[in-house]
Amino acid sequence: MGCPAPTGVYQSVLEMIGNTPMLAVSRLDTGPCQLFLKIESDNPGNSIKDRIAVSMIAAAERDGRLRPGGRIVEATAGNTGIALALVAALKGYQLTVVMPDKMSDEKISHLRAMGAEVLLTRSDVAKGHPEYYQDMAARLAESDPTAFYVNQFANEANPQAHFQTTAPEIWEQMDGRIDAFVAGVGSGGTVSGIGRYLRERNPAVDIVLADPVGSILAPLVNEGKTVDPGAWLVEGIGEDFVPSILDLALVNKAYAITDAESFAAARDLLRKEGVLGGSSTGTLLAAALRYCREQTTPKRVVTIVCDTGAKYLSKMFSDYWMTDMGFIQRPRTGDLRDLIARRHDTKDDFTLTPSIPIGQAIKRMRMYSVSQMVVLDTNDKVAGIIDEGDVLMALVRDRHASNKPVSEFMTSRVETVAPTAKPEDLIPIFRADRVAIVCDASRFYGLVTKIDLINWMRAQLP
Repeated sequence: MGCPAPTGVYQSVLEMIGNTPMLAVSRLDTGPCQLFLKIESDNPGNSIKDRIAVSMIAAAERDGRLRPGGRIVEATAGNTGIALALVAALKGYQLTVVMPDKMSDEKISHLRAMGAEVLLTRSDVAKGHPEYYQDMAARLAESDPTAFYVNQFANEANPQAHFQTTAPEIWEQMDGRIDAFVAGVGSGGTVSGIGRYLRERNPAVDIVLADPVGSILAPLVNEGKTVDPGAWLVEGIGEDFVPSILDLALVNKAYAITDAESFAAARDLLRKEGVLGGSSTGTLLAAALRYCREQTTPKRVVTIVCDTGAKYLSKMFSDYWMTDMGFIQRPRTGDLRDLIARRHDTKDDFTLTPSIPIGQAIKRMRMYSVSQMVVLDTNDKVAGIIDEGDVLMALVRDRHASNKPVSEFMTSRVETVAPTAKPEDLIPIFRADRVAIVCDASRFYGLVTKIDLINWMRAQLP
């Protein structure tokens, strides 16, 4: 199979937005149905939000709300901000984005690399709280007469972008043969724009909502019930209010999807179909698969790969993060080994040998984002421990220390505890501002730090 023929040279990256491919799922269990994925991660900003960024900025330019050299302000889970940063950079606008503090480091770094000002605010507060991200963005825009507050949640150019571009592409790619469309609600534009287009052409199309557990929307659709919002880790979809541009009357049915289901579905999508989708894609996929498996007759179902999973490599695609958050279960030992975040006996940790130079130790500590490392001898026994303080003092005292072995600067007097010790036995060690080295006469198991104990205690709460 060869590559598709090139379509020509683009004059701007903005011309590359849209016309994304459609992929037929082949290795996931879809019951009697066929499932198709609209690969919106192929947009230049790697998400479906590129479409609405172009549309909303163009509308603001037309009606004079945004003037040359002006400032754009938006509240975003990240992808709309990245899309706006793309447009702003090419058109010469300043951009300030306000994000909840649960968003991935990759999104934040991406935004800052594109020149956006990023303000993080609390993710544990609801609309009406002064630190709620949308309210904060609105106040910022009001305080700057040159600013244009995008407000994707109430901006009619948002669903219009999908009505005019995404939906016609889906209809054409499916040859008009589509029985159901599964989407989530971030701002409401996708459900409203694509849903309206599909229903105008075929009133029998099912519009299915994929919603994180904790969002208020699934209970509202399925039971007509208003509930208090909860918390969820999936980024970019789920709401604690109903956006004004969202037409929930289009939705036939909603599926409430847990974080665990979302992350597992996204990881399955990568392993089985080779598609690297984000956390919201996992939610949509989990809901689409539920819908497909519930059907008794064959249907053609479409959902979306909303953004790339490259923005979540440090989170749901990291086995360590998944384990730390409780989504991957390790075998339990019933003792202190259960508190160790990176077990040595299962090769999860990072260690040093006594002969490694200080300079190499610094590189490894930086690479693995750790502040201390155990030093093991040739028999895999603990020889000492070295932390940032030891490294700092080594460099201060000897400018040639980076070439000298860690054995000259490590702390040989270490705090060891047996696996059978109780968690409360760790408190005196932590009060002395040290870490606990868990080992017995035969082997070293790993380190327990203060945050490890905190995470373990949090997991014990009801």
